[in-house]
Amino acid sequence: MDSVVVARIGKPHGLKGEVTVRLHTDAPDDRFVVGAIFRTDPAARGPLTLRTHRVHNGIHLLAFEEAMDRTAAEGLRGTQLLVEALEDVEDEDDAWYADDLIGLTVVDPQGVELGTVVELHDRPVQDLLEVRLVGGRTGYVPFVEQLVPDVDIDGGRIVVDAPPGLLDTSEA
Repeated sequence: MDSVVVARIGKPHGLKGEVTVRLHTDAPDDRFVVGAIFRTDPAARGPLTLRTHRVHNGIHLLAFEEAMDRTAAEGLRGTQLLVEALEDVEDEDDAWYADDLIGLTVVDPQGVELGTVVELHDRPVQDLLEVRLVGGRTGYVPFVEQLVPDVDIDGGRIVVDAPPGLLDTSEA
């Protein structure tokens, strides 16, 4: 079974080993349960056992048994937390992992290439697709069905029906 990234560890928070995380999951309360064990990338920094999980000012903070103070937490910066991919996600028509989307070609409804997905940004209200546009610039598309009506992982493309001006591919 494949592994997926559920978070990337950021900077330490406080003195007791807590770290900020950039989430790569839409179910943090299900993923970050005290006692959960995460494999890591790089592998040498793990496995990590979750000691605490809380949200402070909208930011998820995690602490691990293997990092009890700020210095140890600093050593985890940049580490990716991995879990086994859930088989049931593959059965859902509108559920994808960020790794599935990165690298897909972005086309308009007529099939004209607009660019390539380079990142999926998790946001509280809606996720954003970061697209490297054909002209070299970067564009951002809210990842909602009205603007992204079709995601074809097997075909390697995403259809984006962007309103005028959202993805201007002309060079500035």
